[in-house]
Amino acid sequence: MTRSRRTFTAQEKLTAVRRYLIDRVPVSDLCDELGLQPTHIYQWQKQLFENGESAFTKPNRKSKTGDAKDKIIEALESKIQLKNEVVAELLQEHVQLKKELGEP
Repeated sequence: MTRSRRTFTAQEKLTAVRRYLIDRVPVSDLCDELGLQPTHIYQWQKQLFENGESAFTKPNRKSKTGDAKDKIIEALESKIQLKNEVVAELLQEHVQLKKELGEP
């Protein structure tokens, strides 16, 4: 008979570590309650401390406004490129006409 592996959500892991650290619930009681080994609690605690700085970083709000601005910038850059090509073509025609008319 095979046992299915139980997976815990991030919220469940955080709750278990919080109870261990803040409420001072013994690891053995948590393990009996959740049906897991003590090493899991210690691994979750280690992960919490290693990745704790992400809790203090501000989320990047650039996503919506940044995408719109990027699209506008791309459109404007393509317009500038098109204008530069037209100006270059006109200058080329101007130089050609000068040569044909014999102007210096």
